[in-house]
Amino acid sequence: MIRVGLADDQRLFTAGMAMVIDSQTDMTVLWQAGDGAEAVKCQHTDPVDLLLMDVQMPGTDGLSATRTLVDSGARCRIVVLTTFDTDEYVVEGIEAGAAGFLLKNTPPEELLEALRTVHQGDSVVSASSTRRLLQHVRPMLGHGPGPSALPSRETRRALESLTPREREVLTTMARGYTNTEICALLVLSMPTVKTHVGNVLAKTGARDRVQAVLFAFRAGLVDRQDLLRDA
Repeated sequence: MIRVGLADDQRLFTAGMAMVIDSQTDMTVLWQAGDGAEAVKCQHTDPVDLLLMDVQMPGTDGLSATRTLVDSGARCRIVVLTTFDTDEYVVEGIEAGAAGFLLKNTPPEELLEALRTVHQGDSVVSASSTRRLLQHVRPMLGHGPGPSALPSRETRRALESLTPREREVLTTMARGYTNTEICALLVLSMPTVKTHVGNVLAKTGARDRVQAVLFAFRAGLVDRQDLLRDA
């Protein structure tokens, strides 16, 4: 059974989401929190596997709570809830340790599939939607073609640890290609591509595909135009 926690100050929203989740035979909502501080307390006293965290909440916001939980070693996977129209903190949420993001108007069937995906250890931000994410948060990437500063020493070391093929795979990931598309583009088998993707995530310290994309941008493998053009 997948144990789920909900953190959002809009009680009507969380009540509706809880009904959708509890309708499934393989998952249940253990608790609902009204702000980040309450979510952190609930997770410590009654741990869940997945935590859906709103960003904008009174008191302790979702980003601060996410950092607190990740830094404390909490084992739950955190999904940031956001709306593109009002929320510019998606990337910050990913960097804080969230497993991905969901729009609040995500259809119920997609929400449930996303929760199962995250529980399996993947990100809810698919490769095909990474470009759309970056388009909406492009002000956070700066106005020039590349990063605003030279890559850090840690970033350079991680980049140097990649093989030429792994760099190639990372670049295609950053441009929004799915694993299937990478297979066709680089003429590789699916097991080989999955191995390369896994190596890329491990060597760059990326928790998921989105963080790998941000690493590729900061390392200078791709620029804003690469991220925003169609694959």
